[in-house]
Amino acid sequence: MGDLSNKAQELSGKAKETVGDLTGDQELKGEGQADQAESKVKQAVDDVKDAVQGAADRVKGALKRND
Repeated sequence: MGDLSNKAQELSGKAKETVGDLTGDQELKGEGQADQAESKVKQAVDDVKDAVQGAADRVKGALKRND
């Protein structure tokens, strides 16, 4: 679910940035850029969580085989 909300936030940010750029609204453009950056950070955190969970699962599997 996080992936979808991150993607939605990224797309919304791109839209804000584009509208802000076209209309000369620097505040809206900046909000869009900030939304995109926040989305990328959240995605990176999710990727790290997934990697840690995968590593933990592999360790658990190795320990069970050694029992």
